Amino acid sequence: MIRTATVSLTSSIETKPRIGSRRKVRVPGRLTWRDSSGTLRFVSVVTSDVSDLDVFVECQVPASIPLYRLVHFQIERGARECDGLPASLKGGKVLSAVYRVGAYRASTGTPHGYALRLLVEPSRKATPAIHAVASN
Repeated sequence: MIRTATVSLTSSIETKPRIGSRRKVRVPGRLTWRDSSGTLRFVSVVTSDVSDLDVFVECQVPASIPLYRLVHFQIERGARECDGLPASLKGGKVLSAVYRVGAYRASTGTPHGYALRLLVEPSRKATPAIHAVASN
């Protein structure tokens, strides 16, 4: 008698709440970085998803940026007043880190886009201070 083993494909991934809500915002921007030889590079991008702490950008031309590279990201001047952009992106250049590389294009061998972590101080909600009253 032959027995076949069955594998249950239950999802072991827990859904964690996101820090910020993502918004579909398509505005032009620019990435600048220095490559391994120290040469300044830049590429025009368009945002896809934006939150207060990260953004996914799609490159307009082929660009190869390594994972974990520090880059400067800025929204083009004419698009900074767009609704849905966090305050940190309306001010100008924001130091960011590439934390995920998108799918590669077969025609060029370069990624279609990059996920950037915005290196800004997160906004914190004010919590009321609890004052202990000492009684004498």
